[in-house]
Amino acid sequence: MPQPKANGDKTTIVLADDHPVVRTALRMLLEAEPEFEVVAEAGDAPGAIRYVRGHKPTVLILDLNMPGPSSLESIPAIKEASPETQIVVLTMQAETAFARQALQAGVAAYVLKEAADDELVTAVRTAAQGQTYLQPALGARLAAEPERADDDLSERETEVLRRIALGYTNSEIAEQLFLSIRTVESHRAHIQQKLDLTTRSELVRYALDHKLVETDS
Repeated sequence: MPQPKANGDKTTIVLADDHPVVRTALRMLLEAEPEFEVVAEAGDAPGAIRYVRGHKPTVLILDLNMPGPSSLESIPAIKEASPETQIVVLTMQAETAFARQALQAGVAAYVLKEAADDELVTAVRTAAQGQTYLQPALGARLAAEPERADDDLSERETEVLRRIALGYTNSEIAEQLFLSIRTVESHRAHIQQKLDLTTRSELVRYALDHKLVETDS
């Protein structure tokens, strides 16, 4: 089990959120706990990587929806910068696809911003011990989630296909899923290759046939 980094007996924390007011509130919440110490604050994913590399904190609290490079896509770089740092995602994004992808990328905890303050404290303590924490309500939704409509598509590819069928552009899909446009284009190419479909109308028909989008009729 990974051992947490510490300043003396402290669990050291880097905060990554693009809203200074949110970071201030989180710092106050966390440092009210005697064993926590916030050592740095970042407003984007590159800043989070830089501070994690420099401080090697016990825990990084990471917001998914920050300007610039995708936080989700930055997780491997964060893990490389400090392999023993545990990542706690704190986000407004309640879709199970994001939680599943974050957990698969190696985060230790996933908490929604709507959760009670003590839930974040619990998540940080759990992550600091190298254990996984998932907000109970979200965990129940993940457990109850039905199988994907098509096993040949990954969950992320299914999410991209659903949004293609709903008429969103690549840039809009990238913004909604916190991905780069290039990553969305790559997913789209893989979807077309796997399904042997070439046009958008064919993708829309496939999504409708497999009930990936709702219809009025």
